[in-house]
Amino acid sequence: MRLWFATDSEVPLYLQLVTQVILAIMSGDLQPGERLPSTRELARRFAIHPNTISAGYRRLEQVGWTETRHGSGVFVRSTHEPPSTPQQVLDVHIAAFFRAARELKLPAAEVRERVAEWLQYPPPDHFLVIDPDPELRRILITEIRRCTTFDVREASLEDCAKRDRLQGAAPVCRPSKTALVRAALPSGIELTTLQITSAIDWLAPRLPAAKGHLVAVVSHWPDFLALARPMLAATGIPEESLIFRNANQPRWQRGLDQAAGILCDAYTASVPTLPRKPRLIVFPLIAEASRELLRDYAPNP
Repeated sequence: MRLWFATDSEVPLYLQLVTQVILAIMSGDLQPGERLPSTRELARRFAIHPNTISAGYRRLEQVGWTETRHGSGVFVRSTHEPPSTPQQVLDVHIAAFFRAARELKLPAAEVRERVAEWLQYPPPDHFLVIDPDPELRRILITEIRRCTTFDVREASLEDCAKRDRLQGAAPVCRPSKTALVRAALPSGIELTTLQITSAIDWLAPRLPAAKGHLVAVVSHWPDFLALARPMLAATGIPEESLIFRNANQPRWQRGLDQAAGILCDAYTASVPTLPRKPRLIVFPLIAEASRELLRDYAPNP
């Protein structure tokens, strides 16, 4: 910021400072949060008494243009106070939405129509797990029920065409099925994609003690068994130390009592017929970030 002072002017020097700083802020030469030169620096540069500079800075703070941060100096004050209430936070997001709509040059009538379409649905009162695979749905439902008291239901892709199945629903799905589920849902319904746990990162610190021992992999979901094989190999467990059991098939419990540990999904772990003698290692399909989102889910009253 460039400053100048007319010592022969009838305008006091401190008011000259105040006027120049205000004009610099209004023109954008000084930005919110920017630090002003120190009192000592300006007094030395312009051969002005420090008290004169201090008087100008006090006046700027009194009228709301600056703020003093003790030990740091004088800073341009932000003209935009952060929202402090839920209503103000909501207003900020609503304003950002309409600003984005204007920037996209969307017709105002179309924007209002789509907003009305979203608002016609009642507030959600349950999660709806949507997936074409019923076994996978059971796993997701089991995990979601463990991290929330919110009701959890399930639906196939075909069910998405039934409006009554979607009443009060907060749909969720796995990442690989987001496009399919989004296409099956009518417009105006929010869809949450659940992040999936990184298998190798999760398994690596939990299985070093299993090396050299027999490890059983058990699941009602065939894809769990197929995915577990390369993941366990990546952690250093040899193929000959692994046995795989599809819990949908007869006599799937055979030999499990010989294993040092059983790796399974959340639903299979809840089945009473699963042997309890070996150590159970329950792999969480839903990543922690998404479990946190589910725990904190607060539907509108």
